Amino acid sequence: MPYSRSVDIIFLLERLESQIATGTGVPATRKVLVDRDAILDLIDQLRVAIPEEVQAAKRINAEGERIIEQAHEEATRIASRAQEQAAFLISERGLTEGAEAEGRRIIAEAEAAGREVAAGADSYAEQMLVALETEVEKTLVAIRKGIDVLDDRRAQLRGETTEPIAEAAPPDAAQGNGHLAEDEAGARPLPGR
Repeated sequence: MPYSRSVDIIFLLERLESQIATGTGVPATRKVLVDRDAILDLIDQLRVAIPEEVQAAKRINAEGERIIEQAHEEATRIASRAQEQAAFLISERGLTEGAEAEGRRIIAEAEAAGREVAAGADSYAEQMLVALETEVEKTLVAIRKGIDVLDDRRAQLRGETTEPIAEAAPPDAAQGNGHLAEDEAGARPLPGR
């Protein structure tokens, strides 16, 4: 199934959590039946979506660097033009002292304008990076929560914990079309866990 390039990681994790939380409880055990294909499909979508979030972060960082570079180039161009204008005033008018003062004033204005542009670009880049950091932190919290839910569920299915399982039977539970989330022969461990 092709995946949308804009799939939200939080949304996928919530769907994964919902699949596990609404799985059919197996009587007299702490195990839950879930739709294996649905769970594996959600995991595959997460594998696609996470690199996209990282690419978005890189794009925002590159955009901030581009803006800063443009600001520096503009400041250099303004200062160069001011120096040229000062030289012109000196040579054309013969007013050396006045031209030098005017040149210093123009250069000071150009440098101030350059600093202002660079400060604005830095501020924009910082805002973008702070916003990105916040989103990435939220995403990491959601990913950790999803992993913790899966770990807890796996431990419960193995009988390693005595915490109660929230049992909620989905409308199609009576049809029995789910699979055990994990069994002895068909366990599918998460990558890197």
